[in-house]
Amino acid sequence: MSAQVVAIHADNNSAHHQAGSQPAFWSGVLAMTLCVFALVASEFMPVSLLTPVAADLKISEGLAGQAISVSGVFAVLTSLSIPALACKTSRKTLLLWMTGLMFFSGPIIALAPNYATYMAGRVLIGVAIGGFWSMSAATAMRLVPAHQVSRALAIFNGGNALATVVAAPLGSYLGSVIGWRGAFFCLAPVALAAFAWLWFSLPSMKADVRTPGSGNVFRLLRNPVIAWGMAAVSIFFMGQFTLFTYLRPFLETVTRVDVSTLSLILLTVGVAGFIGTALIGAWLKKSFYGTLIAIPLLMAVIALALTAFGSWVAGTTALLGIWGLVATAAPVGWWSWLAKTMPDNAEAGGGLMVAVVQLAIGLGSTAGGLLFDLSGYRSTFAVSAVLLLASALLAFLASRADRAQDVIPQIQNGDVK
Repeated sequence: MSAQVVAIHADNNSAHHQAGSQPAFWSGVLAMTLCVFALVASEFMPVSLLTPVAADLKISEGLAGQAISVSGVFAVLTSLSIPALACKTSRKTLLLWMTGLMFFSGPIIALAPNYATYMAGRVLIGVAIGGFWSMSAATAMRLVPAHQVSRALAIFNGGNALATVVAAPLGSYLGSVIGWRGAFFCLAPVALAAFAWLWFSLPSMKADVRTPGSGNVFRLLRNPVIAWGMAAVSIFFMGQFTLFTYLRPFLETVTRVDVSTLSLILLTVGVAGFIGTALIGAWLKKSFYGTLIAIPLLMAVIALALTAFGSWVAGTTALLGIWGLVATAAPVGWWSWLAKTMPDNAEAGGGLMVAVVQLAIGLGSTAGGLLFDLSGYRSTFAVSAVLLLASALLAFLASRADRAQDVIPQIQNGDVK
């Protein structure tokens, strides 16, 4: 899950945070950042290891890719349940439980003798993802004074960006050196280090009976701007992961690259994504909704171009580099949209966004797996393109509804975060 959700909560809640009287727990911020890195790496590690996982467990690559789907489903369920738990249990305890689940998921997957055990390990990482992201904003607000929250969140995002860059190529490389099981095992020490660091660095963060529940979250969809926007972001992630989950089988069977070239291509995607995240602020200042519409349009073109030029290594690498540039940056735009649309309901809106995105990732991975197994990569990539085009249309409808209702101020002064 993208870490940009944290920034939304902070922008809208920091004004209510008591300044000056609270000490800064920077060690806790760094421990949380390590958790971000481990979670994002764990969530998407299967993307670079689908082929060896499928071969070892004697399943299809489509079934192996459902590991992304199942973690997404359980992340959704957990994200909608955590607010109630936060009323009764300290956030430190909950975070330690989530980190513990992340630790156990790695060895369970690595030692899995069959598909069922493999998926059980992915269930644990899904619960950890949903729980962690649901609490990340509130945790940041309790670790540092209000005037330092933005700095803490920037550090959080650093863990996400680093994992985005290195997770896929590192997983591919480790899989070639020590096997896919060894690659998953390598996540366990990182999770254990994060657990110990959190234990010693986080304050108690006792349960807050004022923590809002999730009962009224779906009432937000009565607003047409929010309804169109949530639909757009949902279809966007669905389209993205219909293709991206099955990238490795495509590169190995169509582009016919070896493991070292595969790792280099995945690294190119990651580095391009890091660059895109840094650049999207300028794009949003120039044209806010235009950026949200253009990104899925460009990705749809790339998806179709890959079916035509997939056997050309250089061309495929260039196309995937552009894909990474815009796809990784897109969530920043959508979380900025949420902050502008719901300045007084960002907590509820952020929870809804987490659930929507994780569900979309799960559905996209599932659809992509079925298509990849039944019809091959061309059908998979074509459906991805259709979904991305639909996302662009929905974003356009959200922009029209916004202008009609004047929910979001016109972005003319470049004040886009």
